[in-house]
Amino acid sequence: MERVWLSRLRWRMRGAWQWPLFVVLTLGEAVLLNRLPLSGDGPGGFVPGLLLAGFGNLLLIAVLAPLLGRRVRRRRPDQPAGVASDRAGSALLVAALAAIVAGGLIHRPAVREEENERLAQALAVSDYVHVQAPEFRPGLAQADSMRLREDLYRTCVPGDDPKRPLCIFVTTDQSPPGVTVDPDKAFNSEYRRHGGFD
Repeated sequence: MERVWLSRLRWRMRGAWQWPLFVVLTLGEAVLLNRLPLSGDGPGGFVPGLLLAGFGNLLLIAVLAPLLGRRVRRRRPDQPAGVASDRAGSALLVAALAAIVAGGLIHRPAVREEENERLAQALAVSDYVHVQAPEFRPGLAQADSMRLREDLYRTCVPGDDPKRPLCIFVTTDQSPPGVTVDPDKAFNSEYRRHGGFD
């Protein structure tokens, strides 16, 4: 009887990696999803990244790991069901991490291009304000930019009158970027709500 117990303990020690991996990899993926986003700018912070990674990893463990564990047991019937499911879950968690890293690296050039576009539009706004509207210089630090579509941004720079910012459209598909003053004086937070741009 003691031999069976020792055998089960040995299997347990070999197959008890799923939950420690879940904790460590979920925390790591939360950071990676923000540093190497799979699309856009990523989830927007550690907590949203943690929720996204945690939900995805739980789905892998709860749904796919038992199915994969059954397939493992067909090939190795000597493995206990719990150990097979644990090993399958651990492999799925590692595969998910690898997929996030690969996807983030593939998407990295697009992120860099967007960062360069944002920088180009910020410099275009700064140049315009310094040359054409110097009264708005103090507001450059609080400038509010939003991307309307690819290569088109709208930036509002607050001035002395908090209700009348200088709003500028910047197109980044040319060099130097094109700058057009928007007669609409609504800040970006209100701009989309009242249908300023289609």
